[in-house]
Amino acid sequence: MKLDTIIAVRPAKKVYRDEDKVIKLFDERFSKADVLNEALNHARVEETGLKIPKLFEVTKIENEWAIIFEFIEGKTLEQLMSEHPEKRLEYMELFVDLQMTVHAQKSPLLTKLHNKMSRKIAQADLDATTRYDLHTRLDGIPPHDKVCHGDFNPSNIIISVNRTPYILDWAHATQGNASADVARTYLLFSLSGDTAGAETYLNLFCKKSDTAKQYVQKWMPIVAASQMVKGKNDEKAFLSRWINVTDYV
Repeated sequence: MKLDTIIAVRPAKKVYRDEDKVIKLFDERFSKADVLNEALNHARVEETGLKIPKLFEVTKIENEWAIIFEFIEGKTLEQLMSEHPEKRLEYMELFVDLQMTVHAQKSPLLTKLHNKMSRKIAQADLDATTRYDLHTRLDGIPPHDKVCHGDFNPSNIIISVNRTPYILDWAHATQGNASADVARTYLLFSLSGDTAGAETYLNLFCKKSDTAKQYVQKWMPIVAASQMVKGKNDEKAFLSRWINVTDYV
């Protein structure tokens, strides 16, 4: 197995290409449980029939855990949006359609989103009153069992050379209320500074899925609290503003 060609670098992991395979190599900061859970999520989602790279194996390379996937030749949707700004709305429509396809699936063995969010709220660096309000908000939202990606953004979509879209990175996949997944994507656009893209995305999703924008907005303080657990100091002030908004208008 060759680790010569790096195609991505992320905190605590590197991604390599070796001919028709992708090797995601995790450093010692990743626990065995987290690596195996990511592989298990991917395998469960693969069974839904969604277009995602095939998972080949989980192994260790020089005492570091690695997950081996199928390599998909192509460009990410993020790259295409950057290269062809005149097609941005067209690409955003495709992006929303793909997310709705994800939400149409069921995978009963995935972690429940409600349970994950409850844990994140409990772990967040927030006062007891705010945590109580967020738990109350979470408990008041109807539970669903739709597949939710958890990190759905244009960099996780690859358009292959034959123009087939593939969805990557299922480490955060859960089953639950799709509007939480939408709120998370809206947050990701906003954190990147693309507020116009965030609004375009949300308006498109709500129109295509016939979902009230207010319903998605109920999740925004909850997903902001879950993001805060990552401990990124440069995001804290932004996330705090989201968390402290009782209701969006």
